[in-house]
Amino acid sequence: MGAKILPTDPGAGYLAHKDEIDHAVRRACERGWYILGDEVSRFEDEFADYIGVAHGIGVASGTDAIELALRACGIGRDHVVLTVSHTASATVAAIERCGATAALIDINPSTLTIDVDQLENAYASGAGQITAIVPVHLYGHPANMPAIMAFAQRHDLYVIEDCAQAHGAHIGEKKVGAWGHLAAFSFYPTKNLGGLGDGGMVVTRDTTLAQTTKMLREYGWEQRFISNAPGINSRLDELQAAVLRVRLRYLDQENTQRQKIAAIYNARLTSAGIVLPTTAPGCNHAYHQYVVRTPQRDGLRKHLDRHAIGTLIHYPAAVHQQPAYAHLPHATSLDETEDVVSQILSLPIYPQLGEQRAVMVADQVIAYSQ
Repeated sequence: MGAKILPTDPGAGYLAHKDEIDHAVRRACERGWYILGDEVSRFEDEFADYIGVAHGIGVASGTDAIELALRACGIGRDHVVLTVSHTASATVAAIERCGATAALIDINPSTLTIDVDQLENAYASGAGQITAIVPVHLYGHPANMPAIMAFAQRHDLYVIEDCAQAHGAHIGEKKVGAWGHLAAFSFYPTKNLGGLGDGGMVVTRDTTLAQTTKMLREYGWEQRFISNAPGINSRLDELQAAVLRVRLRYLDQENTQRQKIAAIYNARLTSAGIVLPTTAPGCNHAYHQYVVRTPQRDGLRKHLDRHAIGTLIHYPAAVHQQPAYAHLPHATSLDETEDVVSQILSLPIYPQLGEQRAVMVADQVIAYSQ
């Protein structure tokens, strides 16, 4: 038996571009300016241009990015924000950190993103307090942004996209992050575009919202040491920006590698007795994760582990099932969410996995089903 196949491998992402990353880090170190300098400003412009918007504001994490985007819209105490329960708890933590309440909506069982058919009923249950919606592009699959934006326009709501798992995904020719009023990205090391530590960004086409976000990320300063609003300290550092500038150049190429691995899984696992991920018409899936579903999830996971194949569960409990968030209101039933979290399993997928190891993973999934 060879070395264990990891479910994700950020170290391999570094090694794939080691010389360029090392050079970029040295450049940033030698410049002697380590917070909000030239590397950050250049990366902000380059990433915003990649997404197709006018402005990027580098911040310390994806969680901060959601919070700051909400606060830039004036969302806080006594406001309600619609989002999903099948997400990382960071989505809801950011909503609560700005003082608002998250009201949870069920998911579409096919795409595992927010069920747009339930938005109107959810809004009717809390009309007057609902001010925004945070759709989550989960596992790399876009939420149904055309329908979400139409819903938001009817009810005059802000839309802040949670794009932490969907760098480079798009609907038609329009990338996620370019649909809402603002969008939040994470650059955690395991993301499709990952750094060597924490980092995040808010993107928007709106100049006023961009200026407000930029002010809020650094103590509410417009003029140094003079706070015009109660901001926070959330700044992307120069070293991470230097690394991310390198990684951005390879994002589309590496997403293509992820899609090739997913295609191998899709082709080989059709008869394995499990539910495979789907891609909605017109959508481009970035495959941050390759998530299958089976009632035999735990048995399959143990089998793969015995054959040196690592897996992950994103997420073993929905947000509303976790003690810290059991108090949250449910804007709809969460039956699909609760059904999904008991069955999901993330198979290994990252650009450096390679086709041969993807076949090995698929073959062991098939072996378990026989």
